[in-house]
Amino acid sequence: MSMNNYDSSGGMVSEINITPMVDVMLVLLIVFIVTAPLMMNAVSVKLPKATAEIADSKLEAAKISVTAEGDIYLDKVQISQAELEQELVLASTTPDYSVEIFADEEAVYGTVAKVMATIQRAGIARFTFVLLPDTHKPSPS
Repeated sequence: MSMNNYDSSGGMVSEINITPMVDVMLVLLIVFIVTAPLMMNAVSVKLPKATAEIADSKLEAAKISVTAEGDIYLDKVQISQAELEQELVLASTTPDYSVEIFADEEAVYGTVAKVMATIQRAGIARFTFVLLPDTHKPSPS
């Protein structure tokens, strides 16, 4: 196939050169083949729906504190792990019940993890960690 625009008799060739179009289509096909498997590995997450309205009623929340020594407090009253679960099961019948966890930064991770597991076993879906803002700003080096 010749690269000029004239045939052997000297007339103009009126055919479309499809080679560049085939090249573009092959590149697009390769891109699709490479990216299609990546889209299948997405993590399935059920996201909550948010509304713009402010709720009239204040949500009821329990405050659970975990000290550095491993002591557990429910609303400023020291409580054992078993008693905590019983109290949370009774309280979880209230709709929109939530728990705020105040864990000392020196607290053992295992104790905090047990408290979180207790909250989950009690059927409470909402719990948050309360943190103090970091007031120490690092100095520029």
